[in-house]
Amino acid sequence: MRTTLDIDDAVLREAKKTAAREGKTLTRVVEEALRDRVARPKRSGKRFRLRLLTKKGRRVPGIDLSDRDALYRRMDERG
Repeated sequence: MRTTLDIDDAVLREAKKTAAREGKTLTRVVEEALRDRVARPKRSGKRFRLRLLTKKGRRVPGIDLSDRDALYRRMDERG
């Protein structure tokens, strides 16, 4: 399909350079760029904010945190 577009001069220059460098037609480069853009997932526009929940704790005497088995035994004992 043929169409007419107004494209920024600098963008067109870069597209032509890309076409020459890759041995493609300008049409092919523009079409690939449009396909890539259209294929991107659409954003909702809303920013997602992850709230981190932290809790102060204390070290339990007699527990070596590098000894996983001992830690699990202690956790099982506490229910």
